[in-house]
Amino acid sequence: MERMTSPKNIPSPAVSASAANDAKTTTAPKSRTAEARSAARRPAQVMPATEGWDQAKNPEGRPLLQFKSPRVSQPPVHLADMTLPEREARFKEMGLPAFRAKQLSVHYFQHYTTDPERMSDLPKDRRTEITETMFPKLLTEIKRLTTDNGDTVKFLWRLFDGSLVESVLMRYPGRITLCVSSQCGCGMNCPFCATGQAGLTRNMSTAEILDQIVQANRVIAEGGLGNLRRDGGHDADRVTNIVFMGMGEPLANYKRVMNAVHRMVAEAPEGLGMSARGITVSTVGLAPAIRKLAEEGVAITFALSLHAPDDELRDELIPVNDKWKVDEVLDAAYNYYKVTGRRVSIEYALIKDMNDHPWRAEMLAKKLNARGRGWVHVNPIPLNPTPGSIWTSSEPAVMAEFINTLIDLGVPTTLRDTRGKEIDGACGQLAAAE
Repeated sequence: MERMTSPKNIPSPAVSASAANDAKTTTAPKSRTAEARSAARRPAQVMPATEGWDQAKNPEGRPLLQFKSPRVSQPPVHLADMTLPEREARFKEMGLPAFRAKQLSVHYFQHYTTDPERMSDLPKDRRTEITETMFPKLLTEIKRLTTDNGDTVKFLWRLFDGSLVESVLMRYPGRITLCVSSQCGCGMNCPFCATGQAGLTRNMSTAEILDQIVQANRVIAEGGLGNLRRDGGHDADRVTNIVFMGMGEPLANYKRVMNAVHRMVAEAPEGLGMSARGITVSTVGLAPAIRKLAEEGVAITFALSLHAPDDELRDELIPVNDKWKVDEVLDAAYNYYKVTGRRVSIEYALIKDMNDHPWRAEMLAKKLNARGRGWVHVNPIPLNPTPGSIWTSSEPAVMAEFINTLIDLGVPTTLRDTRGKEIDGACGQLAAAE
């Protein structure tokens, strides 16, 4: 992976007049001592830039956004692509009774197997035909990295067309979370994210998304995820939580992602029987899709990767902000809360001297509180640098001030735990390199 960023230092505070007014920054210290103290607390403003790789640009010179999959080829239809009635119809086409579809679904979604030798309840003379028809090979594991304590595993998968994607499995007390990918690459072109450097190859299918979970469950069942509790507490025996924070922009692959979500929450043998509340869909801010998500009828958790409260910075940090500005995206997020009753998460990667200024915390709080109280929770995340990157996480004292500012202004805020940095498996580090 190549180096990222060569940020330009701009004299502090480098804030537009409107942003300064919005944040209500102090401009008239009472003494030279107070002025010096105030200046010392204001870091230089760093703006996003790239180094070591060329960011794709459109004819206007802005970062190129890819909303459509440039490659149209998709894998063959898999059992997980179909609803249960569709599976039953397929079995009838094969000259088999419909109840065989339920039997095969149990093998896949509950026993995590596609091995015909383990399906003694299916006709022996047709097991191989059935499994080859309903279970075309989707994900082939080609690399597995595990943290020293065994509680985090990163998988590198090769898809049917040679595309590479990654997912990350994490054990926590009482639960197991899988960070899944929804696209091969990403078209959002954010300069601080390793995934977006190569652009978008194609959307993943519903079954490719789901197969990450089934294969992870198989690994768990085989004892491949360590760090079990020793305090007598409960350990989950399968994936309980899903976060769409792997490779890709989930809402740019809306139909397939939502088909996968519906299959996750469907009771067996239709699907995995997971709780909707344990599923988080994250987006950089596709406002129309956020509004559509609110009407989907599934009470999943919604997370907005905001990273800056002002358009001046977010235009450069999150290029999709060219299409949907901060206030429009926050309005869509608030609408999600109003429609579903589910509290929204705001993801905010804290980047040294770029977006971690106290006035930005004040601006963020003001924008969130203007839409009401109790509807949102902010998750600051120390930036996970990619190999060669000179972008880095905020200093601990700066992070603490940012978080305390939000809390003091009445915004629930929790610094998010990051996992997998030692295996390049943390947020923003997935690049699918062999």
